[in-house]
Amino acid sequence: MKAALIFGRKAVAQLTGVSGRQVDHWATTGVVRPSVKGAAGKGSRREYAFRDLVALKVAKRLREEGISLQKIRKALVWLRKNFPDVRQPLAELRLVTDGVSLFVLDRDPEKILDVLQGGQFVFSLALGEIIVVLCKNLAKFAVPKEEKVRVAGRSFTVVLTPDLEEGGYTSHCREIPGMSSQGDTEPDALDNLLELLQAAIQPGREGPAGYPGR
Repeated sequence: MKAALIFGRKAVAQLTGVSGRQVDHWATTGVVRPSVKGAAGKGSRREYAFRDLVALKVAKRLREEGISLQKIRKALVWLRKNFPDVRQPLAELRLVTDGVSLFVLDRDPEKILDVLQGGQFVFSLALGEIIVVLCKNLAKFAVPKEEKVRVAGRSFTVVLTPDLEEGGYTSHCREIPGMSSQGDTEPDALDNLLELLQAAIQPGREGPAGYPGR
């Protein structure tokens, strides 16, 4: 069975559009707690599952619609009490808001009618749409990219891969096994590897993995 993807703080922020500070604050205050237990040796670093990313996007959308964090937390207390089998309410339940109140769609439609008796416009969170968008973002984000570079007259292929757990990017040279670097952004990772390449092929200097300089 293929292991589920695990996302670190930087990757979470890039994929959801929620700032790293908000991610930390919402985890601390219980709005969206990471559901993945940290692996041994990783200390207290927070690790998120895809379901948590959905919950973060929903919380972000609710804030954009005018729902305060206080109201979201109050709603979560009720949801967790009344839906004890639901691990991540914001990701697994369909919520409705008019920008002032927050409701959950129950199996009994009469409950919704009672809530909306004032006839106010209701904004419904399309959970399926949020999941589709996240999947598309993830598909683009996780695909390695190749860059062709020339150093000292030689051609090299640099492969840039996003690091889902730590955030940022790793880069490695296809022509020189073992030569790799990292960076917070794609340009940083590429520049760091170019520096290694330039140093490795200086005249008279022995390059890595048996790749001698000229």
